[in-house]
Amino acid sequence: MSDIAIGSKGADGVFSARTVILILAIGILGFIGTLVLGAYAPDLRSGRNGGGHALSTAATGFSGLVRLAEATGRHPQVARDIHRLDTEDLVVLTPESGTINLFPILSQRSGKVTLVVLPKWQTVGDPERTGWVHYKGLKPSSDPGGVLAPKEEIEVTRHRSGGVPLVTSPELPRTIRFTAPRPLQTISGAGLTPLITDSQGHIVLAKLTDRPLYVLADPDLLSNIGMADARQAASALDLLDWLNSNEATSIYFDVTLNGFGRSPSPLKLAFDPPFLAMTLAIAIAVFLAAWQGAVRFGSPRRRARAIAFGKVALIDNAAALVRKAGRYAMLGNRYADMTRERASTIFGAPVHLRDGALDTHLDGLGRQPRFSDLAQAARDARDRHSVLSAAQALHQWLWEKNR
Repeated sequence: MSDIAIGSKGADGVFSARTVILILAIGILGFIGTLVLGAYAPDLRSGRNGGGHALSTAATGFSGLVRLAEATGRHPQVARDIHRLDTEDLVVLTPESGTINLFPILSQRSGKVTLVVLPKWQTVGDPERTGWVHYKGLKPSSDPGGVLAPKEEIEVTRHRSGGVPLVTSPELPRTIRFTAPRPLQTISGAGLTPLITDSQGHIVLAKLTDRPLYVLADPDLLSNIGMADARQAASALDLLDWLNSNEATSIYFDVTLNGFGRSPSPLKLAFDPPFLAMTLAIAIAVFLAAWQGAVRFGSPRRRARAIAFGKVALIDNAAALVRKAGRYAMLGNRYADMTRERASTIFGAPVHLRDGALDTHLDGLGRQPRFSDLAQAARDARDRHSVLSAAQALHQWLWEKNR
């Protein structure tokens, strides 16, 4: 059997080689792009969901303060990984609800300066403008009051402020001069040291007496709506500088509490050092293997026939059948008979001689070994090796007598 060409000679394929290569390249690039986007999707979220966090551009967000700090050289960092909060720099926490658990971060930040900004407003998203919100009203006072519960009991109240200036403690720089938002949200409770209050002594900014944890009752002092006023914005920066006055180099705004945390991903590890080198090595190895499989090196070899031509192939096939059948014991006697007939023809033995008489005649042709002994050894052979030895001996005997 031989190779058979399928189809007419010179017939064109459905797609050209260039088209196939282009399709494969687009598919591979798309697959790689999907993997990369899947690995870095949490980091690519803009955060423009109208929430009260450092990525939000809504009125209740704090992106304005982050951008202002960046523009004035304070090097703010938006932390998507809770492990990045283990720093001596100031960390600003902006939980959007009292049900959010702050204590994993607060326990990690034990003894380090941390500012907690309480939530205030209930909002709904603007259906026409992404990232914008409409005020729905104030949150129930129990919601911001539960931010530090149950470890810290804080009571939240709201007051008409009239937009008057707030009172700053002598501990704070004189440049910190906030104007009270409308309405003003304040806090009260045991273990709070007031730093900023209204004219009636209601606490707006307080420090817990046993640790460097600060609580800002009204988020409008730092939010985007507050940054619209130059005096409020300057006071906000001075407040962050005062809180961060331990020779820190940056300010960290946490967004893990707002759902923008970065969880460990094995897929992302494949694209980050030091595992990036291994990923590139595997990609190159796959590319080279694909190239070797697609490109032929040298002229093509014609496949060998399943059944070869000639006597050698017939002999091999017959030998294979004998091996399969296990009939070695029958071969020795038949080979001896065949050698007897050939010798009778070659040496011109009388035609009336048969079997034993013919063997006696062949024995008398000359030297040892005798034909009858070799024929008997062939008839007694039972396994492959003994049959082969006996056949070779008979063949050698015939060749020596005939040369």
